[in-house]
Amino acid sequence: MRKVLQKGLIVLVLLVIWASGCGVETEIEEIGELEEVIITEKEWGDAPDFTLPDLEGNSLTLSDFRGKVIILNFWATWCPPCRKEIPDFVELYEKYKDEGLLIIGVSLDRGDSRAVKQFSKNYKINYPIVLGNVNVTQDYGGIRGIPTTFVIDRKGDIKEKYVGYRPRATFEEAVKRLLEEVSEKLP
Repeated sequence: MRKVLQKGLIVLVLLVIWASGCGVETEIEEIGELEEVIITEKEWGDAPDFTLPDLEGNSLTLSDFRGKVIILNFWATWCPPCRKEIPDFVELYEKYKDEGLLIIGVSLDRGDSRAVKQFSKNYKINYPIVLGNVNVTQDYGGIRGIPTTFVIDRKGDIKEKYVGYRPRATFEEAVKRLLEEVSEKLP
């Protein structure tokens, strides 16, 4: 019985050591007889990265915005709840962009981008709009209803997911919390 407990304890310790290293890349450099372990933070979190065209035909890569709090909104011009959210996103972006907020609209409209471009102009959208595709919707869990919105922290980790219309206060609360997390950590 004692040997079983000892083996169980050893396995438990090994599991704890192994688990504490998950999600962090480790490099080992040999320096003479010493080995130095350097722990580096991941480049990007769990939010699936993508590169999509914007309305001007330029490429936008999500992970290029590491360090920003991101609202990633999947929407379409023909969707009434989506249209209802857009003025709130315009106001939120205007209010918090200087503090580190970025909003990216992922249009799921089919066809060419001219209708989305005109819609964006009519609604005075002041944040980037990209043209979504099947791959990005699948990467985000298979978007089945719109609007679907993700709130992503500065490290690239998804912190919130909302399916359907939500009032401005819902997003503002999440954004303020994530923006404050960084300011609290600064000396």
